[in-house]
Amino acid sequence: MTTIIDNERKTGAMIAHRIRLERDLRGWSQGELAGWSGVSKATVSKIEREEMSPTAVILLRIAGAFDLTLAGLLLRAEGGGGRISRVSEQPEWRDPETGYVRKQVFVRPDHPLEIADIELPPKRRVVLPASSYLHIRQVILVRSGRLTVLEGGERWEMVEGDCLGFGAPSEVTIINETYEVCKYVVALSRG
Repeated sequence: MTTIIDNERKTGAMIAHRIRLERDLRGWSQGELAGWSGVSKATVSKIEREEMSPTAVILLRIAGAFDLTLAGLLLRAEGGGGRISRVSEQPEWRDPETGYVRKQVFVRPDHPLEIADIELPPKRRVVLPASSYLHIRQVILVRSGRLTVLEGGERWEMVEGDCLGFGAPSEVTIINETYEVCKYVVALSRG
């Protein structure tokens, strides 16, 4: 258990450092990042001081403000990105609010494709802002369990083996309405 907590602290510190660095590279104040991302200045400050672990939604908003995907921001935080993505080196991140786990299977700065393996706990939902889809195209493939996706006014009920390609950028809600963990793969391309 101590190793998991230590790894989460280390990941949090790397994310906080990367957000500060990305903001500094652009010459933005915390208030400017707050304005571009829609995340409060107080929250940005707490994340950068490592007083708060950001949720998936907050990280998506901040990454979008930097014109990055979530994986791109996490990759920069961890400094990875070789041609081969060894299973033992694939970074994992856990949303402190929902318990959602994202394992980054493949991402490289010079490659347009990203692949993530996701586990969504039972009776949980993640609401993703439209801004996180402005510069990407995405598909979801359910590996096990059931998943509900609300996107652009449509409701998609998905089971193992189903694959959904997202439409125009809109808010997306991903829901596990069951009592079992749902595992799915997200593949996206930047462009």
